[in-house]
Amino acid sequence: MIDEARALKLAVDTGKVILGAKQARKAVEKKLARILVVAANCPDEELRSLAGVKVHVFPGTNAELGAACGKPFSVSALAVVNPGESNILSL
Repeated sequence: MIDEARALKLAVDTGKVILGAKQARKAVEKKLARILVVAANCPDEELRSLAGVKVHVFPGTNAELGAACGKPFSVSALAVVNPGESNILSL
């Protein structure tokens, strides 16, 4: 069992992560994203059913997802393009 918050923080610090629902959707459409992480209270329900990418629902709110990424703002969704040293892809 991996620690989601630690994996997210490491992916943000060492890899390439695109923050925000609109930008994450664009990354999925361009087939850049390897995994999509969506907050439990994300207002965009369609993000959870995007085809072509693994979708992981973060059990916390968008404020908690932002904090897990080490950001001082809410993050409703993020797309991991390159996981870096993180094991986020095993979620």
